Amino acid sequence: MSQGTEKEFEIVREFEVDATPEQVWETVTRNTGAYLWPMEAPEPRLGGSGPFGSTVTAWDPPHRYTNLSDDVGMAVQSRNQLDYTVEPRDEGRRAWVRYVHSGIFVDDWENQYDGAGRHTDFYLHTLREYLVHFAPRAVTFSSAEGPAASATPEALAVVARELGVGEAAGERVSVRGPREFEAVLDYRTPEFIGLRTEHALVRVFGRGRWGAPVGISVHDFAEGADPKATEAGWQGWLDGVFGK
Repeated sequence: MSQGTEKEFEIVREFEVDATPEQVWETVTRNTGAYLWPMEAPEPRLGGSGPFGSTVTAWDPPHRYTNLSDDVGMAVQSRNQLDYTVEPRDEGRRAWVRYVHSGIFVDDWENQYDGAGRHTDFYLHTLREYLVHFAPRAVTFSSAEGPAASATPEALAVVARELGVGEAAGERVSVRGPREFEAVLDYRTPEFIGLRTEHALVRVFGRGRWGAPVGISVHDFAEGADPKATEAGWQGWLDGVFGK
């Protein structure tokens, strides 16, 4: 695929989760910081305004929500649509979710599609972790980004070594972050690390595969969480690891 060529994409995922349809709906529409990042809640009506200047094109709580943007404002993408379908299972005690992300990439299609698909898997895993372990608790979100030296495919292996985590998801680990803490390694691929503590989800993004620095997001569900202190701690840790 040559650069500068527009091409449509579609990423489809389906899963079941031990949460009610109402809990799923609340999270994907109003509590996005619990698994993604904080976004403006959509205006609750067909044709209403959605996040990042999008328009609500389907609104049927708690079953269907779609937003569409034809002016994404990104050099690599011109159209973006997010579609959520939620159905009850086990008399409403559980939920089935179908998520479809579609649109148009206008540059470097294979790289953009690969990155979007792998990020989707991690974000949806984090959504399920929140729903199963923390919902309906409110979130305090913070994030940090590594220096330019972390924008390499090998950077996540460096981070894993410094954190003291291995390769086997499901293990309990003693993590050497800004402070030491105990966690479950709930997600592990060559690009991503997920850590779940008693009160938080810590997500590590090894984006060097796509030419971007390492990123860390913390979804903290403890009362009185201090996002500035959390961000400063992880930013200093990343800067130290990569020698800034």
